[in-house]
Amino acid sequence: MKEILIDPITRLEGHGNVSIFLNDKGEVENAYLKIPELRGFEKFCIGRRAELMPQLTSRICGVCPVAHHFAATKALDVAFNVEPPSAAKKLRELMYAAYVIYDHILHFYYLGGPDFIVGIDAPPEKRNILGVIEKAGMDVAKDVIKHRAYGQKITEIIGGKATHPVCGLPGGISKALSEANRQEIEQMASSCRDFAQFTLNLFHDIVLGNAKYVGLIKSNPYTMPTYYMGTVDENNKVNFYDGKIRVVDPNGNQFAKFDPQDHLSHIGEHVEEWTYSKFPYLKAVGYKGLTAGADSGLYRVGPLARLNVADGMATPLAQAEYQEMYKTFGGKPVHSTLAFHWARLIELLYATERAMELIKDPEITSTHIRNKPGEPGEGVGVVEAARGTLFHHYTLDKDAMVKDVNLIVATTNNYPSICMSVRDAAKGFIHNGEVDQGILNMVEMAFRAYDPCFGCSTHAAVGQMPLTVKVFDAQKRLVDSVSR
Repeated sequence: MKEILIDPITRLEGHGNVSIFLNDKGEVENAYLKIPELRGFEKFCIGRRAELMPQLTSRICGVCPVAHHFAATKALDVAFNVEPPSAAKKLRELMYAAYVIYDHILHFYYLGGPDFIVGIDAPPEKRNILGVIEKAGMDVAKDVIKHRAYGQKITEIIGGKATHPVCGLPGGISKALSEANRQEIEQMASSCRDFAQFTLNLFHDIVLGNAKYVGLIKSNPYTMPTYYMGTVDENNKVNFYDGKIRVVDPNGNQFAKFDPQDHLSHIGEHVEEWTYSKFPYLKAVGYKGLTAGADSGLYRVGPLARLNVADGMATPLAQAEYQEMYKTFGGKPVHSTLAFHWARLIELLYATERAMELIKDPEITSTHIRNKPGEPGEGVGVVEAARGTLFHHYTLDKDAMVKDVNLIVATTNNYPSICMSVRDAAKGFIHNGEVDQGILNMVEMAFRAYDPCFGCSTHAAVGQMPLTVKVFDAQKRLVDSVSR
């Protein structure tokens, strides 16, 4: 049996490799996306002061620190039995919208979009932001940089830092918003809304206007029926910051809807020996291995999942694009993995519209931004990270020290489906043992659509991490070697 190794995989956060195994006829027998890193955040947060968790966990990832910051803050709200003031929740959601803006722009122009803008078969050295600049023009590049910076500037104004915010507190937020800052944010959010519309027009022209791309998006290797999970508001519309967790089955019917605090009743975590990332599944269906369909408890999260579980978007421009997407695919739910890209841009537009709504809210400059925490206990905080549903679950002792931590991050939720998507793409495009850079890139496109963050996805594993210590003398001769 022949093995094809893609190592490292590219245009994502974290590390991983893909092993593709061919049988004697040159057809794909199986493929595995392996995560070789173990970071252990769950373990070294234990014994820390509870109020440090929003800062500690934001260091898990430099791409999505805002998501971890507010998942941690919301977990502490519950653990300390305190409801933040309305103004504090609006400021949190405004900052969260800014994070989604800069993150979704990053993925489309830097990570996933180059495959479409530059071309699937383009040389690897061209399939990046430099190739996008060459194809789309310098003016577009300047706008990409400017609007990503706007998202981070809004985060800095509200959160104290552009990358690792420090504003989240149990029961509220650390600083009120001044009128001068409100006006500055409104100008930036308005510009971001215009850029989101421009980006969607670009997607329509380059991707949806290309019959080859549309055929690829709808093709069998990139189609996989699964359950979907995401957060919805009281009207079952997409919401990134708050709401209930909704799950729909592969036919689009509601399967479950629950409060974040009840997630352990619905989600289990399976462990495989060949990777450091876990395999979450729906307990009511069960873990049946890496198989799709209604009989398998595997589910997907993220932009496409959020749109599939929702009844629509809560803002008008995003709602119009939402309807256009489902019209194009012939109804809900959409099972095409590459449709994550379109859904992500619809969410980008929604985030800019929602930011405009919040920044014009009269309460946004209120100085009543924190309520007093109560006694420490246990709490779960959930937000919709750019990549999907993110769970933080903390147990505190009587002195508000952290006793236990469990994190189920977006990429962990998606990991089983990412593995299946990579396998199906490999089986769909590799035949007779013939591969080239274009075909291998099409395999990578299967995981790239999820915008995975493998630095976030590995926290604790069964057993001990492999360790070898070698001792050398002054002449650099090996004296002893000890392995665990």
